[in-house]
Amino acid sequence: MTLSDAGAAALPPAERVELTLGFMRLADAAPLAVARELGFFERFGLEVQLVREVSWANIRDKVTVGALDAGQMLAPMPLLTSLGVGGLRCPLLTGLMLNLNGNAITLAAGLYEQLAGAAEPSAAPLRTVQALAGHIAATGERLTLATVYPFSTHTLQLRRWLAAGGIDPDTRLRLIVLPPEQMVDSLAQGLIDGFCVGEPWNSAAVQAGVGVIAASGYEVWNNAPEKVLGVTAAWHQAHPGSHLRLRLALMEAARWLVDPEHRRQAAELLAAPRYLDLPQALLLPALLGVHSYRRNGSPVANPDFLVFHRYQAGFPWQSSAEQLAGDCLALLGRTLPATELAALAAACYRTDLYREAARVFGWPCPTRDHKPAGEHAEAYDLEPGVRLGADRVMAAATAI
Repeated sequence: MTLSDAGAAALPPAERVELTLGFMRLADAAPLAVARELGFFERFGLEVQLVREVSWANIRDKVTVGALDAGQMLAPMPLLTSLGVGGLRCPLLTGLMLNLNGNAITLAAGLYEQLAGAAEPSAAPLRTVQALAGHIAATGERLTLATVYPFSTHTLQLRRWLAAGGIDPDTRLRLIVLPPEQMVDSLAQGLIDGFCVGEPWNSAAVQAGVGVIAASGYEVWNNAPEKVLGVTAAWHQAHPGSHLRLRLALMEAARWLVDPEHRRQAAELLAAPRYLDLPQALLLPALLGVHSYRRNGSPVANPDFLVFHRYQAGFPWQSSAEQLAGDCLALLGRTLPATELAALAAACYRTDLYREAARVFGWPCPTRDHKPAGEHAEAYDLEPGVRLGADRVMAAATAI
């Protein structure tokens, strides 16, 4: 169900009509570009300027100081920023998850060819990381791998993939942080040996012949929470009507993106200089879920590689927030009592705000704030009208 223009006009008034949102040069910025170019923002009475940023820290800091009204953010960012981890301390929240999945792990093509026993790309990501472990053990080489931010789903996925091969990244590797758009050049120059990043940068490395996709993010962690719409708690309090309209426009854009033909149109929009400024051929693999894992390789179907709207993708599960915060804090050797972790999740992942928007559309959405994890190899029905995706995670092996 979509909302009529009359229904949109009857919403609570927008306290601020002209908004500025930050985004990154990634395929999963599609809902923002679609909402802007197809008039969804305008339909909900908003005039939205989209500003392309060069790093996740930039978006975080600009939202925090008010230079941006809102931004595309990494899923853990509202949680960690609210705790003051990794930069400024500021209460951030989200009422809308923008997408699930969308990342991949890519190794330098030369390194991949050295991995004795590695499977054909896409065939067995576990065998590939086991082969990488054997290479490290045999050569003693300390490889350098990059992710986009210390506290991100990318970092957690990369560590889980390495752990599945028995590799301790803190003792056997160097992990560094690079902006997404610097990954491919750094790989080509030999500055890094691999990375975990969102698309289209994995496909860019493959098509340039400098990288081989070793695992999709989905293969490591099924339907992982990826990007959110982030605002400060103070901004939401001052602009609840504007925030509701913003969420509604992006929810309609995400629903529009379910159709594969619409995703082809989205690739054309995103290719424009004001967005990703890249050839459509680099954007289509992620948007259509069909990848070549190596240059001139056979296409591989990944239907859930990048999920918008389906599987209740927009719902900000507090159980996911607790897991993300706990896993990221563990990287620092920190923990929070269960009660504090739950309070943080409830403050930052506002399920009530998603339900408010879903009611406007008449869409079904979960009645609970927590869902099971690690139990389902296929999509399943959590409750009537609420279908969720697989949720398995690669298991760790004994570390080398």
